[in-house]
Amino acid sequence: MKTELDQYNNDWYKPGKTVAHRLLWYCINALVFESKLFPVNQLKTSLLRLFGAKVGVGVVIKPAVSIKYPWRLSIGKHVWIGENTWIDNLAHVQIGDHVCISQGAMLLTGSHNYKERAFDLIVKDIVLEEGVWIGARAVVCPGVKCRSHSVLSVSSVATAELSAYEIYQGNPAISKRKRSKQAGNGILSFEGEIAEALSIR
Repeated sequence: MKTELDQYNNDWYKPGKTVAHRLLWYCINALVFESKLFPVNQLKTSLLRLFGAKVGVGVVIKPAVSIKYPWRLSIGKHVWIGENTWIDNLAHVQIGDHVCISQGAMLLTGSHNYKERAFDLIVKDIVLEEGVWIGARAVVCPGVKCRSHSVLSVSSVATAELSAYEIYQGNPAISKRKRSKQAGNGILSFEGEIAEALSIR
């Protein structure tokens, strides 16, 4: 079977909102969120809410972040989103409280069916539960749920569910060890040297 991209048709997919609404968001995303010239965090969270996102208090969004559709985005309280993060949310992305998404990470809700001649579009939701840490340049694939306080280490690729309080590494990411549930000085600790490979913010 050969792939025939001229047969590709995603007319079934509905991005939501009007064409004018999507075009306006495209411009704001490019000028404010993707730019390094607008470091004002309150402006970004206000714009996200204006365009339909659910955003909690204490959210920090660094420069050069790209968000496909804010009306398909839920962000909890005290979330950090690092530089050059790409939230490609063709489907819904839910980010829980106290989640850290480090620089260059990608949340990808869309893919293609390589088994079909027309390379059909596939979209699935992503869920990051409370306390999840997505390391720098890591990738979360469509349909993945990262359970409470799981960790996806630097440049790793999550293709399946991450269990709670476990640290994952590799492509595809596999569990390497447990993340301690015991707090020390109010901060959850990591077990083992893998913590040194992780990058924050």
